[in-house]
Amino acid sequence: MSGGGTEVVPLDLARMFLGDFSPLFLAEIALRTVLIFGWLLLLLRWMGKRGLAQLSPLELAIVIGLGSAAGDPMFYPEVPLAHAMLVLALVVGMQRLLAWLVIRSEVVETFVEGAPVELVRDGVMSLAALERSNLSREDLFERLRVAGVRQLGEVQRAYFEQDGNLSVFVCPQDAPPGLPVVPPWDLEPPPLVTGKGCESLACLGCGTVRRGEGQLPSPCPHCGGTAWTPATTDPLGGGAGRGGESRLGLGGALGGSPGTAPG
Repeated sequence: MSGGGTEVVPLDLARMFLGDFSPLFLAEIALRTVLIFGWLLLLLRWMGKRGLAQLSPLELAIVIGLGSAAGDPMFYPEVPLAHAMLVLALVVGMQRLLAWLVIRSEVVETFVEGAPVELVRDGVMSLAALERSNLSREDLFERLRVAGVRQLGEVQRAYFEQDGNLSVFVCPQDAPPGLPVVPPWDLEPPPLVTGKGCESLACLGCGTVRRGEGQLPSPCPHCGGTAWTPATTDPLGGGAGRGGESRLGLGGALGGSPGTAPG
């Protein structure tokens, strides 16, 4: 029996492929598929790289589109096979077209895939870039800790990549002091400096390091913050100084390869 109470005739090829619709209805399905796929792609781009994890907007749109189009005709006799086959072919065709355009057009690639965002330069965070990437300071610190970073002075560059991963380039030699990212601040907040006596201070807002010079350099010249903590070369003690580059995503490290920061 079908959902409307009408008896279903098994192996009725006309019903299986076209249902009770006019063949012209296939043109409407094609238009609906193109519009919904484009709207889905726009929404996924608006959702941002953090929400997409390790899938690009185009890849996630393909997964959603193919899954939705392939599921219903497998179970519901009211859904004609020709309609689902047309939707599947259109989704794959649009993916092939967009992939071709991405290779040949920088504008299309930036729109579909996004662009890398520099989050840290020479131990100082870009608060505007973090906000634009929909990341909090704690999100950045978590990813840096997974990469083995203990304090921001070790980081020459950190890029939030198009696929939602973080690429970290650290100092190849002994790192200058910086804002500690370990232990996690939720477990052990960094001490606030309220008086004199610290040689190097790190801004709690962006990580800018300034010498104490007998007084607190408030406000921070980079972000305007007024909270400072002692800058350190190794908050956990022991030797510091590493070289290399690593890439990690929301789930953890994805591997690493040697490298140095660009000039």
